[in-house]
Amino acid sequence: MSNDQQHGGQQYDPYANGQQNPADVTQTWEGQTWDTQFQPTIQRQPQQPQQPQAPVTYEAPHEPQYRDPYAPQPGYESASYEPAYEQAYEPAAYDQASYDSTAYAPPQGAYAERQHGAAPVAYDTPVPAYTPEPVAAAAPVAEAAGPAFSSPTTSGNTRITDAQRARAEGRSPVIEPGMQPAALTAVLGLLLAGGAALGTYGLLVPLVLLQGLTAAGWFRLNGMWPARQGIALAFAGGLAADAALLATGREHAAAAILGTLGVWVLLCLVLQLRSHADPDERMYGLMATIASAALTVIATGHLGAAPDAVVVGGIAVAAAVVARALPLPGPVSLVVALLASAGAGIAAGGFTDLGTSGALLGLGAGACALVGLRVASYDYPSRFVHMTAGVALPLAAAAPAVYLLGRALA
Repeated sequence: MSNDQQHGGQQYDPYANGQQNPADVTQTWEGQTWDTQFQPTIQRQPQQPQQPQAPVTYEAPHEPQYRDPYAPQPGYESASYEPAYEQAYEPAAYDQASYDSTAYAPPQGAYAERQHGAAPVAYDTPVPAYTPEPVAAAAPVAEAAGPAFSSPTTSGNTRITDAQRARAEGRSPVIEPGMQPAALTAVLGLLLAGGAALGTYGLLVPLVLLQGLTAAGWFRLNGMWPARQGIALAFAGGLAADAALLATGREHAAAAILGTLGVWVLLCLVLQLRSHADPDERMYGLMATIASAALTVIATGHLGAAPDAVVVGGIAVAAAVVARALPLPGPVSLVVALLASAGAGIAAGGFTDLGTSGALLGLGAGACALVGLRVASYDYPSRFVHMTAGVALPLAAAAPAVYLLGRALA
């Protein structure tokens, strides 16, 4: 039996109950594959009419602009702004009987005068003015006792010394030790003269003191402190020279002094080679150690010179440094010091076998002492430098003159 016969002779429409005709449905393929045997699932979707799309426009990106956060927003004017409730209600709408004047009192004082241009209304009860409590004055900060330094820089060196500042300002970096170091030098010179008059071992005690002051003062004069190894090495060099001279006698004093000096220069070189400091600092330390050892060893010349020459030289140096410390102008003080050393040499020569030739020896010893005093006064020295190098360098520098002129004139 056919389908038409089963439904009462009417033609059967399979899509009459709301189903869609496959002819009116578009087929879409989901997924991509290269397999020809694979059959994708067909999803049927209703066909919709296509609508024209609006053209896409691209806008260039805007550069961010700075906006003041306190500036009024667009569309807002602070001068013309009036709240809605102030426009809706008039003052006449309020009940005058229930109006509390104290609750809505107008602003008074400087604020009212500034806002409404009206004179300030005085209060019935005056408000006491605010008086700040007195602050205790801070104690003045005591100035540092040390030298002042310049402000830090970013170019490496953050401080300058007083000597560098004096040179930059056109001032002299030389400061004379003064009368107190000069008096100590005179005392030590007289001790050398008295020890030489007593004998060799009487001279040895003040000589060792002179060598210790020379070794310590030279390192402090060069700004190297503490320098225990260098000071100990230089002082040991002086003691070694004394021992070598005592072992060989005054006849071989030059050989003992020069031999000890050569050995100690080699020891100073070895000591600095073992240092782990920078090359510049190592070279600076080497020069300071060699110079200190040389001055300490050269001071042994007093022990190798003739006793009469040591007596005259010690007195002449004492007179020269005291005259130099007198408050006199520079050139005048220099001439007076040289004349004082020559006069002291003549006076001391009269008590010895040198006689009038002691004036020449005294003049030479006084000139060398002034050179040593000038070295101790250079580069803004401290009080410690004046009490060590300022005391010892005049006598240590005069040792070669005492030894050479003593041998020549005796």
